[in-house]
Amino acid sequence: MKKLTIIALILVMAGAGFAQTSGFDFAYRTFRGTRVVNGHSVEMHRNGELDFLISHRFGSLNGGAYELFGLDQATIRFGLEYGLKDWINIGVGRSSYGKHYDGYLKMRFLRQAEGGSWVTLTGLSSVAINTLRQDDYNTFARRLSFNYQLLVARKIGEKFSVQLMPTFIHYNLVFDADAKNDLFTLGVAGKWQVTKNLGLVVEYYPKAPNALPEVNKGALAIGFDINTGSHVFQLHLTNTQAMIEKAFIGETTGDWMNGDIYMGFNISRVFKLKGRRY
Repeated sequence: MKKLTIIALILVMAGAGFAQTSGFDFAYRTFRGTRVVNGHSVEMHRNGELDFLISHRFGSLNGGAYELFGLDQATIRFGLEYGLKDWINIGVGRSSYGKHYDGYLKMRFLRQAEGGSWVTLTGLSSVAINTLRQDDYNTFARRLSFNYQLLVARKIGEKFSVQLMPTFIHYNLVFDADAKNDLFTLGVAGKWQVTKNLGLVVEYYPKAPNALPEVNKGALAIGFDINTGSHVFQLHLTNTQAMIEKAFIGETTGDWMNGDIYMGFNISRVFKLKGRRY
């Protein structure tokens, strides 16, 4: 815990010291929203913006007609996210998966710009608490898990964007003898802007090596970003029902080859609480 606290403090100081605010021709809309699919993108909410985010995953397609190909089941997360500054955001959420409450702090250290930084660099620190009624969670500390990420992205021309996500997750409690409390993985994501209002996105977090049981899989998601003007609608297919990092990175067991594919969507509606509208 002491090491995790030190990492968080470093992120805070780095964000305060290196966030860029003016003087360059910045790259805009590297991704359409603050999420690629399940995980975060480098995008930030502007100062004074409040985002109400609804994320939804149906059951697996291999449930067949009896389960209406997954439509009879549902997992959902509600989130509120706010821009304290253009370069620092906070957020909270509640997931039906594991009855998790989560919160995060997100800061932009560098921003891609003509004549400036070659990439956009954003840090993410989040915490989640499992509130299931389960005997193993007999202390508050056992329910906690922590996620730390660096999001490194570059927009290539007007059509393409790529992002790398080195990720460290710590679980205060694990249930499997083959699982470790700490895991590290390197996620990758990309976007192709097909039309002005339609983008194709792909996101993949490989299984952390030597840290998870054999049954676990990497989290792969493919989808579309649809800009409707008033909000962003993301429609996708993925092999996980979880929507927070500790779960979709460390707890995914769905196998694409076996038809463990979940249709889902994210809906983002942004409200401007202060300042001028853009």
